[in-house]
Amino acid sequence: MRDDDLPDSRQDNVEDELDVAIRGGDEPDVSGSSLTEDIVALIDDGKTYAEAEYAFQKSRAAFAAERGKSAAVLVFFAFSFVHLALVALVVGMVIALAPSLTAWGATALVVVVLLIAAAILLMMMRKHTRAIGDAFADDR
Repeated sequence: MRDDDLPDSRQDNVEDELDVAIRGGDEPDVSGSSLTEDIVALIDDGKTYAEAEYAFQKSRAAFAAERGKSAAVLVFFAFSFVHLALVALVVGMVIALAPSLTAWGATALVVVVLLIAAAILLMMMRKHTRAIGDAFADDR
């Protein structure tokens, strides 16, 4: 269909739109939607965005929870193996010292050394927790 085949009113409208496009849009486009329709569309777009964001965050949280569970299990087993290694070290120390100190002497020496190390670590922990307490104490 050619332009000259259009009805006169329609051809005038096309010419008016062409003039507006050429002049750079001086005249407002009155054929568009109203302000109310724009606001409703904006609200609908906002709802769509909020729903998409909610779905994204929900899937992200599910992913993090799944990976967190896996990480917790792996950390548990890692600490279990470290604990077993330390037990093996202590048993090895008792066995290694047994020829020199007898089995009871080697056991007593290893136990005393471990208790002293535990006491030192507890004193260091107490120092750190007191520092935390002092940081949160009321200034007098």
